[in-house]
Amino acid sequence: MPNRLTTYWKLHKVPVLMALLGAIFYFTFAFHLERTDFIKLLTLFAASFFLCFKLIQFEKWNFKFLLVVGIIFRLIFLTTEPNLSQDYYRFIWDGHLVANFINPYLEVPNDLITQSDLVIPNAQLLYDSMGSLSAKHFSNYPPLNQLLFALAALLGAKSIMGSVLVIKTMIILADIGIFYFGRKLLKNLNHSPHLIFWYFLNPLVIIELTGNLHFEGVMLFFFVWALYLLSIKKWALAAIPYALSICVKLVPLLFLPLFLKHLGFKKSVSFYMIIGVTCVLLFVPFYSSEFIANYSKTVGLWFSNFEFNAGLYNAIKYIAVQFNGKPWELIKTYGKITPILTILFVLLFTFLRDNQKIPTLITSMMAVLTLYYFMSATVHPWYIIFLVVLGVFTKYKYAVLWSATVVLSYYAYSKVDFKENLTLIAVEYISVYVFLIYEIFNSKEQFVIFRKN
Repeated sequence: MPNRLTTYWKLHKVPVLMALLGAIFYFTFAFHLERTDFIKLLTLFAASFFLCFKLIQFEKWNFKFLLVVGIIFRLIFLTTEPNLSQDYYRFIWDGHLVANFINPYLEVPNDLITQSDLVIPNAQLLYDSMGSLSAKHFSNYPPLNQLLFALAALLGAKSIMGSVLVIKTMIILADIGIFYFGRKLLKNLNHSPHLIFWYFLNPLVIIELTGNLHFEGVMLFFFVWALYLLSIKKWALAAIPYALSICVKLVPLLFLPLFLKHLGFKKSVSFYMIIGVTCVLLFVPFYSSEFIANYSKTVGLWFSNFEFNAGLYNAIKYIAVQFNGKPWELIKTYGKITPILTILFVLLFTFLRDNQKIPTLITSMMAVLTLYYFMSATVHPWYIIFLVVLGVFTKYKYAVLWSATVVLSYYAYSKVDFKENLTLIAVEYISVYVFLIYEIFNSKEQFVIFRKN
């Protein structure tokens, strides 16, 4: 055994040292970082990305080593509360409501906090910490997400940290699941299986999912599982995890029309029916006469009220202000136009592009989601993780670049009023636009609508 360890050290000394250095960076990020310290945040993020690149470069065929390293990086965050997001307070709040059979789509925290018999442990702390914006709105998290919140609340009992620990465990397991099915899918697509590490070792993924408790990883676990089942022609079975993905986050709804050409009309109708029935079964326990109105209103706010880290919208707003436009009126008008344009793009990629093969289908998904994010008025850093996953299965790597440059949007966290630095946002988006244009013109598989198999 000592001889084997000595030989391994000699062969892998540099990657092992880089992994140790990466662990120190993540430890510092988890335990010694205030989100107002933008320079420290940026430095740690950039250094972690550099190490991610070098580890994949040196050890891309050493799957066990990189898998263990990725898990260790995540475990470093296991016993810490998120330091870049306060969303988890609302997760735990909703979880306790569901665990006590109170519908989170019918009650807002602002009303519930006034009740003397409120059953939520640590209610005042959760309410004060979730932020006034969250406190005045109904929950916008889909039903499977709510059930996971409830599980975390039950297992965490009256401890916020206990619930956080349960959620982090879920997210880490989901990431391991993405690694498992993602690697199998890459093999089925005749791509190198090591490409999954561009997701698994990506600092944005580790920091925003395990570190800050966003459920994109759980959604993507079901989504990648569904894609894998599609790749082995088990489309009916794939519909179930695809529906579960939708019931964690709604984003996969965008891609449903793309399956028309992939499966053909008859199979796609059955595919949609299975998804629909699964989703309905998960939504039924929360249904009431007010549910649809409340939920659609809350989801609609993302189009017409909120803005953060926007690309095209910021450019339009800047021009409009020069002509005495009113930003608070612009966001409402823009929010009405964006869904229409998104639907138009989805239909164009549905009917003008041959999505019969899985690689073309995934590229269409990536194109649709990219266009949606380019137009959106709100693009939180963790949103980009979906593009990172899709990019793993295509020839396009601009999502990896975006996952690195999106850290520039964190500058707003360093300000009390969350004021954005539009110059940094411009650097983020221009770098992505330029690299995407470069990839389009240098790719054999054109990232365009009129793509034939």
